[in-house]
Amino acid sequence: MRFDIITIFPEIFDSYFNESILGRAQKKKLIKIKAHDLRKFTVDRHKTVDDRPYGGGAGMLLKVEPIYKCVSAIKSQISKSKSQINSKLQKSKKIKQKIILFSAKGKTMTQADARRWSKYDQLILICGRYEGVDERVAKHIADEEVSVGNYVLTGGEIPAMIVTDAVARLVPGVLGKEESLKEESFTKIQNSKFLNSERIARSKATGSKIQNFYLEYPQYTRPEDFMGWKVPEVLLSGNHSEIKKWREKMSKKPH
Repeated sequence: MRFDIITIFPEIFDSYFNESILGRAQKKKLIKIKAHDLRKFTVDRHKTVDDRPYGGGAGMLLKVEPIYKCVSAIKSQISKSKSQINSKLQKSKKIKQKIILFSAKGKTMTQADARRWSKYDQLILICGRYEGVDERVAKHIADEEVSVGNYVLTGGEIPAMIVTDAVARLVPGVLGKEESLKEESFTKIQNSKFLNSERIARSKATGSKIQNFYLEYPQYTRPEDFMGWKVPEVLLSGNHSEIKKWREKMSKKPH
């Protein structure tokens, strides 16, 4: 899977993406992460990427033209490299792309979104800056406008790291053992006992939506006793049936 990040600060990503799991995944060519300098797609000598908003107002907005040119160049590069592969299978396969613009007014990202995006071949991530981005980027270039939370950041670079991290770890082989993905926080509940009639009725009465995922149970490691803070006895018992019951009880069930 490929991640193309459009930003005016491409070097921000180097230290994080070159370390640990994501660094190893890139070396194994399971994923590819590339940051693109938006200033390279400007036409003036000052490499201007922003301008004042029409109608007045505080701050500056990222311009639509360089973003359009950068996205077009990324798409062209992918199409060119694909056409050079001498394989009928590859030539017949259409690259699944998704263009995401980070914005405070976008929909809030969830784990379900990360799983959905992990099915794509390529994500193109547009990082906003300053006061925001020309609205024509959201309307005519991006497929989705996304926020990572109900707060304001100085730019879209941290959200781009969050999305890349959350999605990349779902790519087969990146974590090594896929078993750990089955029982982690925000995993969708398949067991119907968590979605009983009482909860469904309560949801209808209050008009609230059932969140059919759970948050992971507490976990402990050695030592067994640290400053009087002890590991629960059941986890030391070796009784896997009782441990399973305890973990189900301690998990934060859907609400």
